[in-house]
Amino acid sequence: MANLNDIRNIVLLGHGSSGKTSLVEAMLHTTGVINRLGNIDEKNTVCDYDDEEKERGNSIHSALAHVTYEGKTINIIDTPGYPDFVGSALFPITAAETAVIVISAAAGIEMNTRKLFQAAQKAGKAPMIVINKMDADNVDLTELVEQIRETFGSQCRCANVPNMDKTAVIDCIVNTEGESPVRDIADAHTNILESVIEADDDLMESYLGGEEITPAQVAGVFAKAMEAGTVIPIVFTNARTETGIKELLDLIAKETPSPADAPDAILKDGDTETPVKADPNGPLAGTVFRVGFDPRSNMKYASIRLFSGSMDAGTQLFINDAKKGIRIGHPLKLQGADTSDVDKGVAGDIITLAKIDELKLGDLVHDGKMAGKFIGPAIPKPMFGLALEPTARGEENKLSAALQKLTDEDPCFTITHDLQTKEMVISGLGDLHLRVMLSKMENHYKVHVNTKPPKIPYRETISGKAEGHYRHKKQSGGAGQFGEVYLRIEPAERDSDPTLEYKWDIFGGSIPGQFEPAILKGINDVMAGGFLAGFPMQDVVVSVYDGKYHAVDSKEVAFRAAGKGAFLDALEKAKPVLLEPIVNIEITIPAENMGDITGDMASRRGRVGGQEMLPGGMMIIKAQVPLSEVSNYNSQLKSVTGGQGSYSMELSHYEPTAPNVQMQVIEHYKKAKEADQG
Repeated sequence: MANLNDIRNIVLLGHGSSGKTSLVEAMLHTTGVINRLGNIDEKNTVCDYDDEEKERGNSIHSALAHVTYEGKTINIIDTPGYPDFVGSALFPITAAETAVIVISAAAGIEMNTRKLFQAAQKAGKAPMIVINKMDADNVDLTELVEQIRETFGSQCRCANVPNMDKTAVIDCIVNTEGESPVRDIADAHTNILESVIEADDDLMESYLGGEEITPAQVAGVFAKAMEAGTVIPIVFTNARTETGIKELLDLIAKETPSPADAPDAILKDGDTETPVKADPNGPLAGTVFRVGFDPRSNMKYASIRLFSGSMDAGTQLFINDAKKGIRIGHPLKLQGADTSDVDKGVAGDIITLAKIDELKLGDLVHDGKMAGKFIGPAIPKPMFGLALEPTARGEENKLSAALQKLTDEDPCFTITHDLQTKEMVISGLGDLHLRVMLSKMENHYKVHVNTKPPKIPYRETISGKAEGHYRHKKQSGGAGQFGEVYLRIEPAERDSDPTLEYKWDIFGGSIPGQFEPAILKGINDVMAGGFLAGFPMQDVVVSVYDGKYHAVDSKEVAFRAAGKGAFLDALEKAKPVLLEPIVNIEITIPAENMGDITGDMASRRGRVGGQEMLPGGMMIIKAQVPLSEVSNYNSQLKSVTGGQGSYSMELSHYEPTAPNVQMQVIEHYKKAKEADQG
């Protein structure tokens, strides 16, 4: 059982192909965990064990590994780097104290590197930067270090640098002499020393007073400086040759924050935020940050970061607000796809539980004394969708089971059943994301599906105020039906929550309160089915202010019909409009294609909001554009950029459609309705 001060939790973040998985492999080999260095090309690494990952040569899901080094247990979380799989990189940030940002020397600072650095910084994690593939040809490492400092802050300082032939690294924390193509060693030593001691007033005073600061004193405050943000160490590695790996492990083991050094985790329950101290003897509290399935047995594994307390085979575990606890079996440690039993998991450590279907990403696990959720990073909303159906009849259950596993693993892969269109829609962060999920479904779960673009999720609302009235009266020989309703409607704030603001402004008993739920049901019938084109309504305020009832004939069914009729009457006069989803889109392209892409965005009713130059002749264009205009954007972008372009998008807001678009959608709806009826 690891001591709190002897645990280090690191998450590897960075763009795809920066070498994160190879770094893990090198750390495992250097520490003797594995006796042969695996290789991405040979499809035999510890962390890329999924068949889809082996086939594509890049990570799709996060993976766990651990090593023991210099008496420290180092838990390593390897994460995917391509934007389409960013959800599986963001969730694990919650579980670590240190975010290791991996940059390929050959590729430089790429789009997803920036996003993940910002996410880690926002989550309060201590960052460090690894420049991997340091021996890449025709790379100016000095210029790359300057770009890193310009992009991520002047507190980025070299903790080591390559020697002249890039076969080893020179420690800048302890050395003041040596030759490197990157930095003058004496200057690098002074720079990192001053950045570190900035976090400690006493050391800074001694330094300014002319005293010599020893490496031991620097080591004593290094973790504090990383937490305070006065230093972001830069180290160099070549994972393929294991150059710089021992030095990287030294820095992680000796200088990065332990769970005891880190700020308390925050448990949020409604508006209440409770700090949770890292205490093995405290109440049990942890969060699920990774869910995966064994590629051989399909067994479900849920990985948990323990913030407080301890857990063993006899622990009774509570999930979220469940009233009944469950027995967990032995806690496990993961080494890629392999598992080993541990006697106990303690605060600060990462453990994994097997075969507990109830556990989902983000769940709070506790001993019955906690409530709420641990604050985690914001996860982008998936907006790229495909409607699907099984190719063979009778495979609906098989399809549902496969989709459930895929959604359990990936927070940015979702399934919705559109009540209006009767479609099952899968959504992700891009074309690559969904193609990988469909490939996994077919190759691993043996489920074959047909796909097509889904219908755009339009919404409806009103743009004016109006009053509505309806009298429902029915006499048919037997018991009659009677209900009469007067109501007012007006627009609410755009994208309001809830979508309907309902007010019961009846005074004097003109309608008995017992019929209020029935009237609301009638109004909600219309809110769900729409007025213009069959789409759900939003942003409406309804006030029921008058009506009449009959002591004998008034019934719930009558007032439900009256509420619906009065609402429809008001809608006809309240200038109803169709709303369309607007997405934020970020397009990464070669700079030479800028004119083509900005012109194309304008033709799609898009608004370009900014541009950002990237190293290597690439750039990012940021825009807002209607979802309907980019639902099949992938093929167009690849055509224009020769396959070099990529994009990601997430929902921004809804806004009224152009009149010609609204007319087209309504006309299409009417024709489809007539076809269904005829």
